[in-house]
Amino acid sequence: MTATPPARPGLRDVARLAGVSHQTVSRVFKNHPMVSQKTRDRVLAAAAQLDFRPNAAARALATGRSRTLGVVSFDTALFGPASIIAAIERNARAADFFTSVASLESPGHGAVAGAVDRFRDQGVDGIIMIPGHVPADEALRHLPDDLPTVLLGPRAAVPTVSADHYLAPREATRYLLELGHRTVHHLPGPADWSEANERTRGWRDALTEAGADVPGCAPGDWSARSGYERGRVLAADRSVTAVFAANDQIALGLLWAIHESGRRVPDDVSVIGFDDIPEAAFLTPPLTTVRQDFTALGRHCVELLIAQLTGAGAAPDAPKLVPSKLIVRRSTGPAAPYRI
Repeated sequence: MTATPPARPGLRDVARLAGVSHQTVSRVFKNHPMVSQKTRDRVLAAAAQLDFRPNAAARALATGRSRTLGVVSFDTALFGPASIIAAIERNARAADFFTSVASLESPGHGAVAGAVDRFRDQGVDGIIMIPGHVPADEALRHLPDDLPTVLLGPRAAVPTVSADHYLAPREATRYLLELGHRTVHHLPGPADWSEANERTRGWRDALTEAGADVPGCAPGDWSARSGYERGRVLAADRSVTAVFAANDQIALGLLWAIHESGRRVPDDVSVIGFDDIPEAAFLTPPLTTVRQDFTALGRHCVELLIAQLTGAGAAPDAPKLVPSKLIVRRSTGPAAPYRI
């Protein structure tokens, strides 16, 4: 015969141990202001002793909030989106919120609208949208007007958080020019990603401002294979001495293409990536790259959403821009005299 599991302690059990009414216990867990700190401490101590946990569904009914944030994202297998989601979950948890993630493969067939409907069924308090390759206008078109929303990406009609995808690539390109390279080649990301286009714009503007030639570049995807295949063309061109790759995976493929060609990094070709993946410091050679602050991106998304929920200030007019930082390692070096 299977034993019946013991019943979980309830409000009345906590009230009995704390010597207060069950209404007082309820007020404590609703953060009611009309409870003294002494009584609050006594109730919380009794709850801890009994291992009492308020029922989330009951708390949602009582407060009108589920304390759950919905996250809509695409391409979550990629390092950037995955890192941002992890940061959102950490920061939401620190603020006593749960997260529910809808990972979508494409925006077609009502995918965003379907995810929003599921979030509505769950009673989420607000939504964070990470559009990836989906245009912001298309993604926002499916979001409800009556739910607080934050977009991670370019400026939009809702509160927005954005990483620096322009200034840091411009700085990285200038750095290579200052090392004596006459120009810098580029391996872009996908043409339908706004982040990739901004990184390309930063690279191009740095070259134009310096009066350097702007080489042609062909968009690819974010993979190391894409970096390798396009990198073979660059590695075979002995006039190529410096390359800015749109992410570290592309740079990884490029490093292998250069090695296969018999050239050396950074003696023959300097390479810069973007993201600063955990493995970047342990590649051969360690990769100079642009570091995105994924922790700050996740924190600002959660803070902006909670501020809308609590009414703690008006939404900012301009996107919250999180700086990126050039991390110099051994994959970059001065242009050799014979190349100038």
